Amino acid sequence: MNFGDFLDNSIIGDGNGGGARIVTNSNNMRSNNNMSISTNLPSLAKSMFNSPRLSLALQTGREGGPGGVAVMAEENYYEANDNNNNIIGRRSIEKEQAESRSGSENLEGASGDDEDDKPQRKRKRYHRHTPQQIQQLELLFKECPHPDEKQRMELSRRLCLETRQVKFWFQNRRTQMKTQLERHENSFLRQENDKLRAENMSIREAIMNPICTTCSGPAIIGEVSFEEQHLRIENSRLKDELDRVNALAGKFIGRPISLPLPNSTLELEVGNNGFRAKPDFGVGISNPLPVLPHTRQTTGIEMSFDRSVYLELALAAMDELIKMAKTDDPLWLRNRELCGGEVLNHDEYMRKFTPCIGLKPIKFVSEGSRETGMVIINSLALVETLMDSNKWAEMFPCLIASTSTIDVISSGVGGTRNGALQLMRSELQVLSPLVPIREFKFLRFCKQHAEGVWAVVDVSVDTIRETTTLDATTFSNCRRLPSGCVVQDMPNGYSKITWVEHVEYDESVVHQLYRPLISAGMGFGAQKWVATLQRQCECLAILMSSTVPSRDHTALTPSGRRSMLKLAQRMTNNFCSGVCASSIHKWNKLNCVGNNVEDYVRVLTRKSVDDPGEPPGIVVNAATSVWLPVSPQRLFEFLRDEQLRSEWDILSNGGPMQEMAHIAKGQDHGNCVSLLRASVMNASQNMLILQETCTDASGSLVVYAPVDIPSMHLVMNGGDSAYVALLPSGFSIVPDGPGSRGPNLVKSLNNGPGPGPDMRVSGSLLTVAFQILVNSLPTAKLTVESVETVNNLISCTLQKIKGALHCES
Repeated sequence: MNFGDFLDNSIIGDGNGGGARIVTNSNNMRSNNNMSISTNLPSLAKSMFNSPRLSLALQTGREGGPGGVAVMAEENYYEANDNNNNIIGRRSIEKEQAESRSGSENLEGASGDDEDDKPQRKRKRYHRHTPQQIQQLELLFKECPHPDEKQRMELSRRLCLETRQVKFWFQNRRTQMKTQLERHENSFLRQENDKLRAENMSIREAIMNPICTTCSGPAIIGEVSFEEQHLRIENSRLKDELDRVNALAGKFIGRPISLPLPNSTLELEVGNNGFRAKPDFGVGISNPLPVLPHTRQTTGIEMSFDRSVYLELALAAMDELIKMAKTDDPLWLRNRELCGGEVLNHDEYMRKFTPCIGLKPIKFVSEGSRETGMVIINSLALVETLMDSNKWAEMFPCLIASTSTIDVISSGVGGTRNGALQLMRSELQVLSPLVPIREFKFLRFCKQHAEGVWAVVDVSVDTIRETTTLDATTFSNCRRLPSGCVVQDMPNGYSKITWVEHVEYDESVVHQLYRPLISAGMGFGAQKWVATLQRQCECLAILMSSTVPSRDHTALTPSGRRSMLKLAQRMTNNFCSGVCASSIHKWNKLNCVGNNVEDYVRVLTRKSVDDPGEPPGIVVNAATSVWLPVSPQRLFEFLRDEQLRSEWDILSNGGPMQEMAHIAKGQDHGNCVSLLRASVMNASQNMLILQETCTDASGSLVVYAPVDIPSMHLVMNGGDSAYVALLPSGFSIVPDGPGSRGPNLVKSLNNGPGPGPDMRVSGSLLTVAFQILVNSLPTAKLTVESVETVNNLISCTLQKIKGALHCES
């Protein structure tokens, strides 16, 4: 009979309760021998059970009866009794099995079969890890709680342990860690539960004993008034609005935030005619999106406009700018005629992006460009310049005609420009009377994306306001899609800047002569912005340096240099405003002279009154633009050379000019401010020529103005330049743009056959402008003779330039 069957199916006893009763599970006890079972239980005990514990127990109760032994394995436990029926041992069989499995791997002696003729096996000795082993195991557990097979094998080899031992140790350690965490969490939740229970009790007590906020006495509970119901509904709506603003502001700043709520629900104070909400935001808690007051008086329509629409538009524009700055081909295509500049693939753009300000209007064309360059300025300084309208206009004097900040929606977070959002207005210009000024009303949003990485984006708001604003048609000729720059600090003090310009405009308002230039992005595009920024930052670095360039006039004091540069800056700004007729001055437009490009001259007039920087009287500004088959660099060098000035300037008295002072504004010798004097001067002539020249990859500028000698002596000694009266004149030079072949190439320059349709004729677009005081009385009337004099001056100057460069047509 099998021993397992015996244990499963048999109960042995003497019928009188004597002997021993065995109930067990065959899976928990094993025997290596098949035996026959006798009815005499004591005689079987020694031969059947080789387990030391069971043998010892059976031997102590060999004579049946009440003093016997009861061995129970029900519920996976066994008990051993002494002769007085006292339980002397109770142990889990599962625990025995676990110890047996663990100990069997670390036995220090061999075990034999369970046969009667073999000696009794030795007591198992269990292995305990040494402190050094535990230390090494703990170190690896901190680094990797779940080591792989390779790590376990390496650790077991190093610690002289078996792989299974290492594996089991890590399992136990993870279980222990989990238990500790659960114990800590339970303790924390228990504390929170106690707090909530105490708060609940206090609220219940307050409900049971209400107090009147007016007289501090017991309140009489009655029906809720209609006003209170309405206020509670409004309170619920405001909470939902706050949640929405929290989510939007988190995206706006780039990290999750939560606008603070009152300590409890809105405290309602009973008044004479209703309720008044008294939210308490706590001490020291402020709105993370500070909103500054309006910089100008706004209309009721503008104030009622939901500013959350601005936030959503700014976030969408920033997301589009970052994607356009990072994406390369096929979104951006290289244009070899732009010296490596990139132009936007509009078909690919429409496939990848959904315009955040709507579809392109009918008859509008798109202009998109991207440029990358290194600028000698750090990201924080550049961001501060872009977010300040005055500094922005000073950094780009030839591009920005005027600008202003309409409203500061957010000034940033934590005293920085991160999250700053402004509503702005600007006028952008190309120095030519043939290109109208572009006027924009746009949002400017600044965001920090990483340490030393910032982005500033602009996007027009006219389309989203066209149904609410009263002057929706003011900016209908162009609109600004997400445009701006991404700035990243570099280790050498420079910044890497990626500039993106994307505009849609009405091309019909641009003259045919300038359309190739504008459509290629060379007039308002990214190349123009980056080139101007590089030149201006280089100028600032030189002026802030303590080392005076070798080309500079050493007799000038530092204060004299600053005063002279300030005067030159004002002169250039006045010249640009006259060429483009910006809103800085109030110009009156006269009928233009000429019917075609060759003799087209735009004449403007204004009155100069109470302006110490200009002579009083009637000022006439005349400007024209022509195409010349000469490279921009050659034309610039000719016009800036004081030795060749007598070939076109009537102020030179027919002789060369001498340079009296020189201030370098860049590494290129063409970027400078000079003070010139005619070598041949009349006895009555008491004038000098102040000249500023600048050049970069996008174009060149030569601006000059006659000034009297006493005033310039005062300026060169550090005096105030604001009281020096001057009227500037000058030239603007830009490339003619890709694909341009000039306005009049039916025949070649030597009256021969003209070039074929596939030939590329490189040239320049030259703008000439003069500002002249025609009458010193502001109340005087403008005469036809004065207009003809200015027109003849421009025509004569152009003819002299063409003759000197041998490009008469």
